[in-house]
Amino acid sequence: MLLRAVEKFLRESGIAATRFGRESVRDPRLVFDLRRGREPGDRIKRRIEHFMNTYRRSMGQ
Repeated sequence: MLLRAVEKFLRESGIAATRFGRESVRDPRLVFDLRRGREPGDRIKRRIEHFMNTYRRSMGQ
C-alpha cells in the first residue's frame, strides 16, 4: 500500500525516485528497495507520508 502511494506520487509530481528517497528519508535507494519488497518501519512510513503531504501542499494540490 505504501509503495502504491509512493508510485502514484512519483507519477503526479514528476520527481525522480532517487530524489524522492533522498529528500524524504535521506536514502536514495528507498524506492528501489520498496519495489524489491523492503518493509520500512513506522517512523520511516510517517516521514514518507509527511514529505508527500508537505510537497503536495507546497504545490497547491
